[in-house]
Amino acid sequence: MSAQDALTTKTPIKHLVVIFGENRSFDHYFATYPNAVNPAGEPAFTPAAGTPASPNGLTQALLTSNPNKTASGNGANASNPFRLDRTQANTEGQNHAYTAEQEAYDNGNMDLFPEYTGNNTVSSTGVFGTPGLVMGYYDGNTVTAMWNYANNFAMSSNMYTDSFGPSTPGALHVISGQTNGVIPTGGTAVAGEMISDDNGGFTMTGDADPQGDVCSGTTTGQMSSNNKNIGDLLNGKGITWGGFMGGFDLTSTNPNGTQGCSRTTYSSVLNTSPKDYSPHHNWFQYYASTANGAHTRPTSVASIGTTDPLDSTATPVHHEYDVNDFFTAVKAGNFPSVSYLKAPAVNDAHPGNSDPLDEQAFIVKVVNFLQQQPDWKNTAVILTYDDSDGWYDHRYATPTTASFSSADALNGAATCGVSGTTPRGVGPTGLAVDGRCGPGTRVPLIVVSPYAKANYIDDTLITQSSVVQFIEDNWLGSQRLGGGSNDAAAGSIMSLFDFTNGGATPTLYLDPNLGTKLSSPPSS
Repeated sequence: MSAQDALTTKTPIKHLVVIFGENRSFDHYFATYPNAVNPAGEPAFTPAAGTPASPNGLTQALLTSNPNKTASGNGANASNPFRLDRTQANTEGQNHAYTAEQEAYDNGNMDLFPEYTGNNTVSSTGVFGTPGLVMGYYDGNTVTAMWNYANNFAMSSNMYTDSFGPSTPGALHVISGQTNGVIPTGGTAVAGEMISDDNGGFTMTGDADPQGDVCSGTTTGQMSSNNKNIGDLLNGKGITWGGFMGGFDLTSTNPNGTQGCSRTTYSSVLNTSPKDYSPHHNWFQYYASTANGAHTRPTSVASIGTTDPLDSTATPVHHEYDVNDFFTAVKAGNFPSVSYLKAPAVNDAHPGNSDPLDEQAFIVKVVNFLQQQPDWKNTAVILTYDDSDGWYDHRYATPTTASFSSADALNGAATCGVSGTTPRGVGPTGLAVDGRCGPGTRVPLIVVSPYAKANYIDDTLITQSSVVQFIEDNWLGSQRLGGGSNDAAAGSIMSLFDFTNGGATPTLYLDPNLGTKLSSPPSS
């Protein structure tokens, strides 16, 4: 029995893998689930018998008489939602800034997406876009793997980011439930990246790179020493974990000869080669206690996931790795208890440097691989996202964390929530702070596991910090991070599991290119 399997856990889950994708809203991927058009030449999706209709997909009225079609602010770009087919996998990204998303949500009217989050850049190089593109959605003929996972395992239809805004706030929330407490380089907030919290500090609302990462740019910040993340709690109990990032190993050379911070991978879908590593996506690099700024390599495969010192004198311990190290460690029988995975940028789903087809190839590779491991019997994989990219979604969550900064606009000028009624977010020092308007945008979340409920859709309201809560409940006796983290108040993902079924939910092997079902496991 491995050390991980020997640990006492609340549930039968001994290994959690969080595949954290980029920039997709729930409606953008699941608007018409489980009904796909199935045109000739595209992979077909046929739902299993008894598949529940998504309780919160797009109704016929929203498809044909959408408020984004009639709202005057959208002008000539007003549009109903419309289907994007497989040949349109490569799109531009949308405006997913903290303020713009709130403006698009328009006090819950959900009617100003083309005006505020639609990208108005037009290109003739295969990447297309008008502000109306923000209303586009895919179905099971393009995001085929995602629909198959939803159809065979468990999916949430009520999952949100903890606050509005782009990638970095989501990356912080899924490991800490907290975005306040950022310390900007130079001591001055960088416009568009962080805002004053109205209590002497700053809240991260943008994509400032982590301070101290050798691949970071000049716009950087770090969370204060008061901030904690789930890695700190796991370290305190000696539980193995890791953050596995595409492109993190600076000693590696890609097949195309690229090295270091500039490793790239070619995509035939995009016809370009994005850099593998994005510093502002790297969750644990923002905290001095868990950062590995020099990208120091693990001392051995056996040390992956352990408190491996960066050097003989350094205080931080080594839990930052390349995504390739995850496969190496698991193959060697060293499967950490908790693993956060970020694909190389070409596979991370972020429009502009990725796409649904390249994303699918990575996710299927990971899930197919894990299902063939001895520890699959006690493993759970969570597929979810850092933000919605500003893509249209019709569902609104009433704010539970208020904010009244000049960057807020959800319920009126400088307003998120109801003054005097909705409490402001709390920072790590215990003070009420601005910049934490949330819940934010709705994103997909799927649980793939032998213990996932089969062909099930759950409507419990959850957020990114619900992932933190699950780890705390399963391994840490429900210990909480404190310091204003959303982990304590988050909804639970436990209803996506059936821990009475003996781990009987069957495996599902998929074709990484088509996302369609395979009749037998692929060769490893």
